[in-house]
Amino acid sequence: MDDDAATETATGPLSGFTVGVTAARRADELIALLRRRGATVLHAPALRIVPLADDGELMEATKELIRRTPDVVVATTAIGFRGWIEAADGWGIGEELLDRLRATELLARGPKVKGAVRAAGLVEAWSPGSESLAEVLDRLLAGGVAGRRVALQLHGEPLPGFVETLRAAGAEVVVVPVYRWMPPEDPAPLDRLLDAVATGGVDALAFTSAPAAASLLSRADGRGMREAVLEGLRGDVLSACVGPVTALPLQAEGVPTVQPERFRIGPLVQVLCQELPGRAKVLPVAGHRLEIRGHGVLVDAELRPVPPAGMALLGALARRPGWVVGRAELLRVLPGAGRDEHAVETAMARLRAALGVPRLIQTVVKRGYRLSLDAGGDGYGVPPGV
Repeated sequence: MDDDAATETATGPLSGFTVGVTAARRADELIALLRRRGATVLHAPALRIVPLADDGELMEATKELIRRTPDVVVATTAIGFRGWIEAADGWGIGEELLDRLRATELLARGPKVKGAVRAAGLVEAWSPGSESLAEVLDRLLAGGVAGRRVALQLHGEPLPGFVETLRAAGAEVVVVPVYRWMPPEDPAPLDRLLDAVATGGVDALAFTSAPAAASLLSRADGRGMREAVLEGLRGDVLSACVGPVTALPLQAEGVPTVQPERFRIGPLVQVLCQELPGRAKVLPVAGHRLEIRGHGVLVDAELRPVPPAGMALLGALARRPGWVVGRAELLRVLPGAGRDEHAVETAMARLRAALGVPRLIQTVVKRGYRLSLDAGGDGYGVPPGV
């Protein structure tokens, strides 16, 4: 388990689940919200954000806007807009840039960007209520952009569809690249997360940017495990994205995603709190309620952490609740067990100890084990003669 993992909240909606966080920026806030709800977190930044204060590309783009004032400027992110103004100040052209921005139609995507605009002493001409760039694009197209010069402040990702649509409508588009996405300096945490996705060691991934999703897939490709990772993401690992743009790199690979209605970190966590418990298998066993989660079991609403070997055995038993599962079959699901069926007995003893309640798992002499499913419980029923 990751050294960052905090003590779980026994009754939290995410207790017993492991969530991978791929964010670099604002990761602490997301991790704190997840842990407060009981999750174990694997933090693996899929990228790093490199400011361009010393980069000639941003400086030249800024000087060009000062030389030729655009008709419209679109501010897309608060941190990006602030970074742009701060960089211009550092070059000694901050006041000139602000003068040009006062003379143009300034569109701010959402309230946070609006706050950054006003903190710089500017006033936006318009801001969408939905925080959607699609709404910004619709407004621009409705007003007509042919022959107009539109400056677009970027934050890492190039937004090709936005730019291409404006250019096709006749606009001259100037991009202002305030930050660049780069691979993480230390890829080891990301490699561990990819291994967990491929082997079922994580229940969900939380994505807050499209570049992070693309970077994760690129790293998997570089390690020769792209298909194994995609199989996990298309299967049991839930991909939760903060919004539709973030989800695009995953959806392009056939990965299903879930998204909140509001594109914020808090609602993203709430989606995980709804989706992950809904995927847990709940069974009435020996008079108790068992809810089987990613790395633990809620026994009558009390979390019992279970080691990976025990979870593998319990998963095999839960797939056929009430039926006897033979030792040979259980041996096949036991990680690293080899061919000795005694390993099943050892792991089963540890599983029973972890569950802490007797008679949940019954030994059927010379045949195997089964869950002591209550009469009328969900399952295939108990075979005659057993």
